[in-house]
Amino acid sequence: MKKMYAAITGVEAYTPPDILTNADLERMVDTTDEWIVTRTGIRERHILKDPTKGSSDLAVPAVKKLLAKKGISPDEIDMVICATATPDMLFPATANIISDKCGIRNAFSFDLLAACSGFVYMLTVASKFIETGTCKKILCIGADKMSTITDYTDRNTCPLFGDAAGVALLEPNEEYGIQDHLLHTDGSGRKHLYMKAGGSARPASHETVDAKEHYIYQDGQTVFKMAVSKMADISFEMMEKHNLPADKLWLVPHQANLRIIEAVARRMGLDPARVLINIQKYGNTTTATIPLALTEFEGQLRKGDPVILAAFGGGFTWGSVYLTWAYDPV
Repeated sequence: MKKMYAAITGVEAYTPPDILTNADLERMVDTTDEWIVTRTGIRERHILKDPTKGSSDLAVPAVKKLLAKKGISPDEIDMVICATATPDMLFPATANIISDKCGIRNAFSFDLLAACSGFVYMLTVASKFIETGTCKKILCIGADKMSTITDYTDRNTCPLFGDAAGVALLEPNEEYGIQDHLLHTDGSGRKHLYMKAGGSARPASHETVDAKEHYIYQDGQTVFKMAVSKMADISFEMMEKHNLPADKLWLVPHQANLRIIEAVARRMGLDPARVLINIQKYGNTTTATIPLALTEFEGQLRKGDPVILAAFGGGFTWGSVYLTWAYDPV
């Protein structure tokens, strides 16, 4: 029996219309456009301003557009995974909510939390259901409303994050698709990038709200150094393992910081033109960055192209996925 691969057969994304520019942030905190761009490469980010809407409301337009583009009925979907660090609520899973809003009735669905590495972790999990023949059509959704956990009085973190969702459709393919994955975790890094309160160890209270413990905390220098090291190492390791030529390979990195992305590309010996970058327009949208980049640059990819996806996130978590692209531009 021929080996079956899990192939990405379609991608879509959604960003809310409201844009928060660096000029806007200059009026909110002690910062400048030059300071932000020099350190991060970010110029603007999209924000879902409606306080009654959550991450599922970012995902639903992306999912509906993808299903329409592929001519697929919601009833054909077997499985839905949502990677998110900002679920609509602790339970039910945001994937359950998305399924209901999109009329997906025949799938089982659940959330996955691996912070910014969520999309590569999720693809790896989903691929096993395709490879074993358990599922035929899986939606892998990265959705985060990061503005809800961003402190807009903190000049160090508030320029970094934006809101978005991206979705990839996985289907079986006898030739193209996910070839390999490398995933890692170092739980000792949890103290450098986390949200202190809101979980069972420190439930919400007046004290935790007053202390601003429901916002992202990040030890910037430590996270930066680890992200550069781990993303570069794991991407280069994957490249060497499969003897992938630099002049043919595409790198789709998690979009957290332009300097991190550039360091990874240098380690791999890649021409900058082979690296998909859109951080300047969206900032760090956490689990959505990779599918958002794939959607934006979908027209540049060709069937059979080797692609490495790489990410680093809180936990610490990091990983890479090597796949061969499964379709030509429509």
